[in-house]
Amino acid sequence: MLDGIRVLDLATLAAAPLVATYLGEFGADVIKVEEPRHGDPIRAWGHQRCGIGLMWKSISRNKRSITLDLRCPEGQALVRRLVEHSDVAIFNTRPQTLRKWGLDYENLRAVNDRIVVLHITGYGLSGPKSERPGFGTLGEAMSGFAHITGQADGPPTLPPFMLADGVASLNAAYAVMMALYHRDVHNAPGQLIDVNLIDPLARLLEQTLLDYDQLGLVAERSGNRWDISAPRNTYRTADGRWLAMSGSSPALALRVFKAIGRADLLHDADFVDPQRRLARARDVDAAVADWVAGKTLSEAMAVFEAHEVAAAPVYDISDLVADEQLAHRNVFISVEDRELGSMTVQAPVPRFSSASGTVAHLGPRLGEHNAEVYGELLGLTADDIEDLHARGVL
Repeated sequence: MLDGIRVLDLATLAAAPLVATYLGEFGADVIKVEEPRHGDPIRAWGHQRCGIGLMWKSISRNKRSITLDLRCPEGQALVRRLVEHSDVAIFNTRPQTLRKWGLDYENLRAVNDRIVVLHITGYGLSGPKSERPGFGTLGEAMSGFAHITGQADGPPTLPPFMLADGVASLNAAYAVMMALYHRDVHNAPGQLIDVNLIDPLARLLEQTLLDYDQLGLVAERSGNRWDISAPRNTYRTADGRWLAMSGSSPALALRVFKAIGRADLLHDADFVDPQRRLARARDVDAAVADWVAGKTLSEAMAVFEAHEVAAAPVYDISDLVADEQLAHRNVFISVEDRELGSMTVQAPVPRFSSASGTVAHLGPRLGEHNAEVYGELLGLTADDIEDLHARGVL
């Protein structure tokens, strides 16, 4: 679907490179530009097997790896030449550093006014904090997410995965597509896209803002409960498993009472009326928890499914991989890799009726495509590349 779009991934770690990953899954030619000596730090991030980072293999799927030292003038000149042949350039370097290198948007559009530049930073490209280094953990803290996550008597809780980076990358990916649409359909020039690690996650915490603005309420931690619906929690079963339940609509909540043998509550306005039920959320939770505690997970789920209650088992990764619905949708696919053999990775997520995303290969070796890319796009010979490599430019 994106055949003909060329993306320069000049970023490191998670949020910005993930954008290039999404585009590459649907046909964009993604060129991963890495520091010559050690490459993207995500190569050494997290768990490894045979000295190879597992996350690198997935996040750099479908990308061609070239090396280039952005700190030296010759490297910066090569980037500008690559930009002449590209549609999108992705950065996460601090703004002042890109300006010092002559690789900021103003300099790049002078080379190619059709270039779409995506710049993901911790805090944004302007403002009093714009030059601070930023990481997803800081975005999760400052977005308000950590403050409302966790048990009421516990500390603010951070997610054990790349939440802020992931949410930012999804926002940025559709922003790139809008910029390309604007450029190509309306015959407009490219433009600069400014995404940080705080705004996209804060955008999802909409209820907290509305409640604060209109009612003066500051949301606090309440575990797995949520003060806009009841029941809404996780419940432990007799066999030590857990299930989650949502009562987000009035009809769903009333089905729960029937399923757990508490039809009497259907005649009690304190439990039937949605707003009054919220005031009795602890009582609702207690009734559901007592019933679930007497059933195994399979027994409880059988009853809830029969009553069309919105409930689901809490999966660990082994359950997730084994689930028949996800298997039917090929959510996880096996890909052969020259270094690690077969690897199971997530398949591209969006599903289209007449096209599909692909994983042609997993993360390449550092600089694996130097000769291919520099020869194809810039006409460099093998001797040119060897000379640049010997001088530390590549």
